[in-house]
Amino acid sequence: MKRYPRETFDDVIRRLMNTAEDEEPLSAEAIRGIEESLEDIKAGRLYTLEEARAELQAVWDTE
Repeated sequence: MKRYPRETFDDVIRRLMNTAEDEEPLSAEAIRGIEESLEDIKAGRLYTLEEARAELQAVWDTE
């Protein structure tokens, strides 16, 4: 991620934060989706990486 060898990690983080900013605000739909996702996480409705891989692999194996 460094652009040059002497660039510090703080510089990299600042650069990434500055380039990642989006001037356009989130839509109401996007905010609702984020809120629902946070509720799912708090309620334990999520998949581990291994579970997700197994489910995707099962779909790919049947095609």
